[in-house]
Amino acid sequence: MKVDILTLFPEMFTPLEESIIGRAKESGKIEINVYNIRDYSKNKHKNCDDYPFGGGAGMVMTPQPIADAIKAVDPDHKAKRIFTSPKGSTFTQKRVKDLIEAEHIVILCGHYEGVDQRVIDKYIDEEISIGDFVLTGGELPAMVITDCLARYVDGVISSESLMEESFSSGLLEYPQYTRPQEFEGMKVPSVLVSGNHAEVDKWRYNESVRITKEKRPDLLDKESK
Repeated sequence: MKVDILTLFPEMFTPLEESIIGRAKESGKIEINVYNIRDYSKNKHKNCDDYPFGGGAGMVMTPQPIADAIKAVDPDHKAKRIFTSPKGSTFTQKRVKDLIEAEHIVILCGHYEGVDQRVIDKYIDEEISIGDFVLTGGELPAMVITDCLARYVDGVISSESLMEESFSSGLLEYPQYTRPQEFEGMKVPSVLVSGNHAEVDKWRYNESVRITKEKRPDLLDKESK
């Protein structure tokens, strides 16, 4: 999978060089490129924003640099083009599984008061929001989306881990424990050290149901519909 990220602040994406995602990039399992939109500006000062028509606070990102950046990384429009926006559809685990089918994804990061609507209308396939809140820019949502997608690329994370994590089955994940067996007076549930795998599976399922009922009952409501 190839992910191209268009942003005014490429320095913000250094976290994608670390940990699991960084190793996946180094091994060639996923290609992640970050492009500076300013490099495509035809303005002599490389400006990429201007005052909004109609008045109002803040600045709006101008269409020309964005359009040229998109055409440069995806000239034949073969990629899935995404704009991170609070107006978009909410990003869920189901959308991750849909988007992972794409071989090439382009993510546009907005900033300031937003992006000129004309470039969204002409060059963007889908707007995606990571939640009902507003951030200073689209860089953090772009990292969230990229991280989620990278985990589903073959070989990045074991298939067993993907099957047993939160949301994979419609439930939240069961509690996890490791050594020592007793910590500050608290012991690991005895079933987990019993060696009875059937009972362990039963305990984990029951715990997932319990935690989901307690923390996210809305997920159980969705399953029953």
